[in-house]
Amino acid sequence: MHAAQNELLTRIGPATPCGELMRRYWQPAALLDEFDPQLDPRMADRPVKAVRLLGQDFVLFRDGAGRWGLLDRDCPHRGADLAFARHEPEGIRCPFHGWQFDVEGRCLQTPAEPAGSLLCQRVRQRSYPVRLQSGVLFAYLGPEHLPLPALPAFDCFAAPASHSFAFKGLWNCNWLQAFEVGIDPAHPSFLHRYLQDEDEGATQQQQAAGRQFRAASVGTVDGQRWPMTRVMREFCSPEIRHEDIAPGLTRLTTLRAMDAARTHVRVTHAVFPHTFVIPLSETVTITQMHVPVDDTHTYWVSFFTSFDGPLDQQAMRRQRLQGISLPDYVPLKGRHNDWGFDPQEQRLRTFLGMGEEDINVHDQWAVESMGAIQDRTREHLGTSDKVIMAHRRAVLKAIDTVREGGIPPMALAPEAAAALQGPDTIDCIAPAEGWQAFWQAAAAAKRAGASWLPAG
Repeated sequence: MHAAQNELLTRIGPATPCGELMRRYWQPAALLDEFDPQLDPRMADRPVKAVRLLGQDFVLFRDGAGRWGLLDRDCPHRGADLAFARHEPEGIRCPFHGWQFDVEGRCLQTPAEPAGSLLCQRVRQRSYPVRLQSGVLFAYLGPEHLPLPALPAFDCFAAPASHSFAFKGLWNCNWLQAFEVGIDPAHPSFLHRYLQDEDEGATQQQQAAGRQFRAASVGTVDGQRWPMTRVMREFCSPEIRHEDIAPGLTRLTTLRAMDAARTHVRVTHAVFPHTFVIPLSETVTITQMHVPVDDTHTYWVSFFTSFDGPLDQQAMRRQRLQGISLPDYVPLKGRHNDWGFDPQEQRLRTFLGMGEEDINVHDQWAVESMGAIQDRTREHLGTSDKVIMAHRRAVLKAIDTVREGGIPPMALAPEAAAALQGPDTIDCIAPAEGWQAFWQAAAAAKRAGASWLPAG
């Protein structure tokens, strides 16, 4: 890749080409949990939070009526920081001169001005649409004159609160390398390789704590269920297929031939511009978005969706908070402590040597160790990188589309969004002949077990 292309793909601030593209989509701005006083006591009396997104600084707050507001962080009067504003029932008030703003950015008061002043009627702070969906506050930062896009009717947005859980974490790297690790079907055989298997006794909640490659795949070998650790370890050179099933929605099919009669099938999806959908276990799916904070920081935001019983959200949150510090969801491991690297573990237990409980740390090392912005002029891509190459081409094409005044992939009108459902994911051991029908039947059986999905 040429340096100019790498620059084009990775810079997402205001007025940058990729930044203009990213502003055509709803972006996760915060978890609803971030306003929970039990997790952040400051929110009990003052539900106001500074947010950085796409290289811009904002203030996110909830007013006395429960409405959400997202405003530019610098006060339009003299530029003071509204993250320190006074919280009031009508909105927020700048402590510098008392200017008050509501969730729509309207200036309600300028109390230092003479009686009868109409100044506040001529002032409006830029505000941005906010919507609460599946435990996440989404923001739209795109042009005000364009209609708002709609979120697709994916399972992660359709599941009831009892069967859904959202969490996030910060990575010190650019959005593109953060996303690319998730659409790389070859890396689990190495980065997440365990040198030993564990008994298939882990509960769903244990598997949901970053242990997904400990679980077994659907299907058997000679009557035995193989843990994913064994599949990934023993069959490390997969056949990778990808096909667009809708503009901006790509199905990734990874085949690992086990013998003449069986093949392992893993079906995942890439959703433009920075989301992937993968199986966590036989009954839980992860939809993960990679939200640019700025050019060198990214939040991954994961939606966990259960097709079986309700999720134990408190247990899932408690497990993940063992490796994440609040209130900013910063990992406890990182470059400062070598991501917890243990050479003895690398020799005896895992291929990487950075823990067995949470594979998020594995991915974190991979993307952060490249540097804050990966220098793609130095890489040498192979056949196993075909999905990554295709996605980069798609981003470059979408940047051109936005430059030319067009609509990029997945910036959906309501009717098109409603038509995009699923998408199905699966890990299964299938017959070598007829694997397509096998995985589709397994995915259909998973969906049939979801009480919250319509029958049929």
